Amino acid sequence: MAEEVKLLNTWPSPFGLRVAWALKLKGIEYESIEEDLSNKSALLLHSNPVYKKIPVLIHNGKPISESLIILEYIDQTWTHNPILPQLPWEKARQRFWAKFNDDRLLPSIWRVFVTQGKEREEAMEASLENLKFVEEELQGKRFFGGDKIGLADLAFGWLANLISVLQQLTGLKLIDERFPLLSAWIQEFSETQIIKDNWPSHDKLLVKYQAVYDKFHPLK
Repeated sequence: MAEEVKLLNTWPSPFGLRVAWALKLKGIEYESIEEDLSNKSALLLHSNPVYKKIPVLIHNGKPISESLIILEYIDQTWTHNPILPQLPWEKARQRFWAKFNDDRLLPSIWRVFVTQGKEREEAMEASLENLKFVEEELQGKRFFGGDKIGLADLAFGWLANLISVLQQLTGLKLIDERFPLLSAWIQEFSETQIIKDNWPSHDKLLVKYQAVYDKFHPLK
């Protein structure tokens, strides 16, 4: 019997994108279902009744929520082309940096985008500190996992596209010559064929996040 794989997602979401990338890296065929988060479907509400958020992976009728948990589920279910290493210490390291992205780096950069004045200055300071940690982790590595894309790379993947949109809208530069290893990683990650073939359009992202930016920074 053929497996049924569905992904409930919304195209601008960096969390949904990492799941789509993982499925593509594994060569798993799936149905992508676009959700309108202003009018959530009955399927989404039934599949993720606790958080009511995307992404949700539905595998043979069974829903899995939260993107990092979904990535591990994908890796354990389809064991070819692994995105997590075999050694426990290396596996724990990948999980640590993926969580660091979600808990510290992404929120700090988002605060730069949505705040002004002193709050933005504090957010910039926190973001640069977090980016320094990421830079140090890339010492001597092509990807966070070594020679190929792994869990942490998928988590940090939003930096390779969305950060340029946020920088363009704010006029602030976060990733520059201060972070040569991270800049090289962004280039390497972006040029990987499966990643490149599944980017949201930069122009489309710009329009989307311009509307978000205007909401937080209304003209006076």
